[in-house]
Amino acid sequence: MFTDTHCHIYKEYYENIEEVLKNAKKSNVNRMINNGCDKKSNEEVLELTKNYENIYGAIGIHPENIEEYKEEDLKWIEENLKQSKIIAIGEIGLDYHYTKENKTEQIKLLERQLKIAEQYHLPVIIHSREATEDTINTLKKYKVTGVIHSFSGSLETAKIYIKMGYLLGINGVITFKNSKLKDVIKEIPLESIVLETDSPYLTPEPFRGKKNEPARIKEIAEFICDLKGISLEDLTTITNHNIKRIFDI
Repeated sequence: MFTDTHCHIYKEYYENIEEVLKNAKKSNVNRMINNGCDKKSNEEVLELTKNYENIYGAIGIHPENIEEYKEEDLKWIEENLKQSKIIAIGEIGLDYHYTKENKTEQIKLLERQLKIAEQYHLPVIIHSREATEDTINTLKKYKVTGVIHSFSGSLETAKIYIKMGYLLGINGVITFKNSKLKDVIKEIPLESIVLETDSPYLTPEPFRGKKNEPARIKEIAEFICDLKGISLEDLTTITNHNIKRIFDI
């Protein structure tokens, strides 16, 4: 049985969430961690955790929403951490892909959310895009752990995150023909990864170009099994154990 540790199951992306969950069940994906990014999606994540037994939630402010978030959004996050199925602060982090002009503000927002995670002893789900050095330096300031979402960095960077106690979230990117992630995963232990889809994004081969969903964990898992020369059963056992080390799930 698989767990999708990172997806975005919102009404904005899926007309029929029931169908998405049925497809996941057919592919033996029995749990999902749904990640919020802003006020609206955080509220929807919370609602879905209440409506569906197999959906857990992470709530946070994504760096791309740095201009829109308000102070009360952070207060709302803190107030709702007591909900039993909210198990992480996420998706949070740094993203310099489109602009670096607001990186000071991004770092401040990340630090505020890391401080909340540290205070409430919760893991974090970290987005880092073209901001590796600042991400590492910021994370080192806080006694937190969690997952580096959609990891696609170098082996050197992978080892740094692993040494810091983080797991690496591996998704459909590993199946892309031009991805160098394959070479990195060959060199690191399976005890350092978890599986994710980032649905509706990053659909794995051979379905690339179509909307992604949690059911596609199976293709990602099978690809990693071929890469590492292990059975699907062994991979699910190891990755599910990894999840339990980080999340209260």
